[in-house]
Amino acid sequence: MDNLAKNYKDIFYLIFRLLIGALFFAHGTMKFANGTPATLMIIAGVIELLVGAMLFLGVWTRWASFFGAGQMLVAYFMVHTGMGPWWNPIANQGELALLFFAAFCCSFIIGNGRWNVQSLFSK
Repeated sequence: MDNLAKNYKDIFYLIFRLLIGALFFAHGTMKFANGTPATLMIIAGVIELLVGAMLFLGVWTRWASFFGAGQMLVAYFMVHTGMGPWWNPIANQGELALLFFAAFCCSFIIGNGRWNVQSLFSK
């Protein structure tokens, strides 16, 4: 099992980054699906679109992760804590925000990874 993880860590991280980026981008598109959203939703949607695209492509992943993690903390404490106790993400429906926060923390630590678009331009 250790060899599997060691030998394929780059591809596992690529899949992780692609999934997180695509899902976050999809959340951004949903902010604009029902007409003109409120100002905070526009800001959140733009951040989600940019962060999702940057993660998916592997461009400035640490910056994208920093802003994505920050947005998820803001979303959790501004939106979800009003729906239930702050210490219970299941009751306040904030588990997805916390999962995205954890994913962004991981991608912040790892960075772009081996396979990314940014490396094509930095050589």
